[in-house]
Amino acid sequence: METHGVDVLPALTEVYGSLPDGARLTQLAGDASTRTYYRFETDGGQPRTLIVMHLPPDPLGSDEGGGEEVSELPFLSVQRLLASRGVPVPEIHAVDIPRRVVLLQDLGADTFFDVLHRTEAAGWGELYGRAIDLLADMHGACARPEAHVVYGRSFDRGLLRWELEHFRQWGLEALGVELAGDDRRAMDDCFDALVDCLLQDPQGFAHRDYQSRNLMVQPDGSLIVIDFQDALQGPRTYDLVALLCDSYVELPLPLQLQMLARYCERARIEVAHRDEFVRAFWRVAVQRKLKDAGRFVFIDQVRGNADFLQWFPRSIRYVARALAQLGDYGALEGVLQRVIPGFPDDVGVPRAQTGARAGTPLR
Repeated sequence: METHGVDVLPALTEVYGSLPDGARLTQLAGDASTRTYYRFETDGGQPRTLIVMHLPPDPLGSDEGGGEEVSELPFLSVQRLLASRGVPVPEIHAVDIPRRVVLLQDLGADTFFDVLHRTEAAGWGELYGRAIDLLADMHGACARPEAHVVYGRSFDRGLLRWELEHFRQWGLEALGVELAGDDRRAMDDCFDALVDCLLQDPQGFAHRDYQSRNLMVQPDGSLIVIDFQDALQGPRTYDLVALLCDSYVELPLPLQLQMLARYCERARIEVAHRDEFVRAFWRVAVQRKLKDAGRFVFIDQVRGNADFLQWFPRSIRYVARALAQLGDYGALEGVLQRVIPGFPDDVGVPRAQTGARAGTPLR
């Protein structure tokens, strides 16, 4: 069996006793993660397929900000928490940390993103309804704190501000945009005011990346949550923004509002508080989508993967939509109009640094 340089045999032996017949290991398409994934298949033994997660050399490290000291792989500890609360997550079959290998349940190849793009727009409401219901149920199930890393880390001021600076550094400066003094001060003031509001908004469990590529659709239509290792405490609307302002999907405003109303019903948010809940959603959308725009440039220039640059313009469009819904961040909107050509509807794809996908310069 070709192992692609991954020492997977000890973990497989733990599951199967010995290497079963017809064993095959195939590398899966990459994403923005520092982890590498493979599908293991066999003609004998159970289960017939597994997913091999190969961890990076520093598996406990993170370049997502808020990098606190941890003693256990967060993926493992968060998986146990979610499974114990009844959240559908992949089963873990074996763990071999010295060889940086984790064997996971194979959930198939259909992400929510894949199914969505095979579905007529008229059917999107039903699909998103399932994702919203699961999200509300997960938030409810994880509301009770315990002694766990998820309840010990949070979107504090430093992390929220780091994410906004991530946009300035990568979404502007790395693309050749230098902010004039007045614009920089105006952006700083708006960022500070935005973070102040986000810290005052209702807080709770946040998956941190609950979007269309992190939900696996099973043959019966049910959803299973993946990529949960960065979960923490944060604005209650954070996961809703990840799903309903998903950079990979052009979601119309009426459907966003419909799904926000559905979440409020499912999560039993009092009617008197729903308007402010929706405003909190749009505030988080400004912060999260600016961060995403910068992140896509970072993934190109630091990780060498330009595929995500194509989603930069949509992230900026979602920022503009959120600003329009809020109506009271005109100074930030003005800065973005001055420094991002085409803002908001005709923003170009930044030019790739890795050569994987050609784009256009931001300015």
